[in-house]
Amino acid sequence: MKALFVTTSSAVALLATLSAGGTAEPADRSALQSLRGTYVSPAVEPWYGGFGTREFVFRDGRWSLIFTHALDPQMTMRTFQFRTGGAFTVGEPSADVPGAFRTVFGEEWKHVTLLTDVPEIVAGMAMAACGLTLNLETDISGSGCAAWKPVADCGEDHDILALSAEGLHFGVRPADNDMCSADRTPTALLPAVVAR
Repeated sequence: MKALFVTTSSAVALLATLSAGGTAEPADRSALQSLRGTYVSPAVEPWYGGFGTREFVFRDGRWSLIFTHALDPQMTMRTFQFRTGGAFTVGEPSADVPGAFRTVFGEEWKHVTLLTDVPEIVAGMAMAACGLTLNLETDISGSGCAAWKPVADCGEDHDILALSAEGLHFGVRPADNDMCSADRTPTALLPAVVAR
């Protein structure tokens, strides 16, 4: 997931459980670079002290993400939605994960929608000072919000990307969610998102 954040220590443990994605089958770099289509979470996933779903769209060397977070596995107590996207470049094979490739995902824009009006939850997610309006998407590209840095400070997400029989895999994000530089590239895979 791109540009999300961790606000509780339990979220770190949840992220660790996601690292069991293992290794991926070898995939041609050009096949990854020419990805086209929509890939979604096959089920609600544990994320950031709660739950979430991921939806990625790829076309013509560009990508976008919609991540929706909730407090419950039924996704009825939603807290926020984050959207980002840009160009992406598939690079060299990962030295840590066989079958995966180091991939830089450009984040040309970042948008967030606040989906809860419970003050304690908003404050706990460090969004109270972001100037957000309930249910109204806000462009945070210039200002940043919570752990999402402004595009000028973090316009790239350094990840790994792989294809397996299960679907498309991204890397396990660090506890501080900072993948703004190459030295922050993940060394393990998340469970797959699947073609829709």
